[in-house]
Amino acid sequence: MIIESKNFNLKQIADSGQCFRMNQISDNTYGLIALDRYIELEQVSEDVINITCNEGDYKQIWKNYFDLDYDYGRIVDKLLEGPDEFLRKAASYGSGIRILRQDPFEMLISFIISQNKNIPSIKACIERICETYGNKMEDDISGKVYYTFPGPDILAEAKKEDLRRLKLGYRDEYIIAASRAVVLGHIDLGALMLASHQESVNTLKSIRGIGDKVANCISLFGLHHIEAFPIDVWMRRVLEEFYENEFDVDQFQGYAGIVQQYMFYYVRHLYGVG
Repeated sequence: MIIESKNFNLKQIADSGQCFRMNQISDNTYGLIALDRYIELEQVSEDVINITCNEGDYKQIWKNYFDLDYDYGRIVDKLLEGPDEFLRKAASYGSGIRILRQDPFEMLISFIISQNKNIPSIKACIERICETYGNKMEDDISGKVYYTFPGPDILAEAKKEDLRRLKLGYRDEYIIAASRAVVLGHIDLGALMLASHQESVNTLKSIRGIGDKVANCISLFGLHHIEAFPIDVWMRRVLEEFYENEFDVDQFQGYAGIVQQYMFYYVRHLYGVG
């Protein structure tokens, strides 16, 4: 199915550090496993994307998943017209990034795994978890065999030694604890989607193994609180080197997470990563 949308660039989204199961197949084509489904997307031109789904699935699932009702161009224009040179360059370079509406539990576990790991290593760990604990599926259109992300009930019963064999290291205990917290109702991810960003961060940090950075990533990429502003090693580098630690996040209230993505994507480019 062909869709037309501005500020929608597959490469930029795939390389933005927010999703770990969107992978390049060819120059302009990406495969995505999300919400227990597999689709392929082709960047036909700057504003045209071809998605291997029918119109019903697009309207019910993928339009929302890619946040296509949100006007990212308004934010890009605002930054391009602003006085901040770094943000002008970052917004221009990453103008096709959108904050995906991903599964909250998958993001909870994915960003627990992300601690002290680079993106290829995170992706590899997640695939091993899916192949071990997820359901094996076959896409009707492409014939692609893939594995779904396991639910909290499955991972809550996982053995620590089995997870350790998947090269998760110390994160195995955190994955089990977080999954059990969801199963037992100590953490209600659906309710946190409706809560404020700060309330969500505070609740997430009550889970063993989740600190401020991971909680903010889960809030932004799993709960779609786009005011979240995660600070990892790359963002710390930006704030120190370009702003002398005097960056005013409050000036972007309500959409600081989108600005963060432009900054994150651009600084990695400056350092030749991604």
